[in-house]
Amino acid sequence: MILDFLRNKLMSDLAKTHLKAGDKAPEFEGHDQDGNLHALSMYRDEKLVLFFYPKDNTPGCTAEVCNLRDHFSELKKAGFRLLGVSADSQKKHQNFIKKFSLPFPLLSDVDKNVISDFGVWGRKKFMGREFDGIIRTTFVIEKGIITKVIEKVKTSDHAKQIKG
Repeated sequence: MILDFLRNKLMSDLAKTHLKAGDKAPEFEGHDQDGNLHALSMYRDEKLVLFFYPKDNTPGCTAEVCNLRDHFSELKKAGFRLLGVSADSQKKHQNFIKKFSLPFPLLSDVDKNVISDFGVWGRKKFMGREFDGIIRTTFVIEKGIITKVIEKVKTSDHAKQIKG
């Protein structure tokens, strides 16, 4: 319990990720909406787009995943593999994927271990209210090294940010 409090306190003190291009990506593993295991080691020979988003079925998150869905074939053709991450449950992810016909997996990080390791939990402001949550951030990872960090994600044009 104390460890959880300290982890949450540390995560809430982070305003943005500490990781940058050129850094070794944190090792991670977790399960997607169907219970399939995903780990950084499984993507060693690919360009992994690991995108963190706040919550399924919210306007910004829906715009982001639908933009990635709509440009999925060109991203795939360019050699990118997509993996979304939020703290939503596997069941919520299943419904989100079905509702919007998403062709990529969503990692369910309810314990916020991957979210914490990538430093994307922090203080946010929305409509004058402050709260802690996932800071929308995308990492492009090749051979275990972060090659790009996108902190100012344009939800309706995210695929272009990834490719450009």
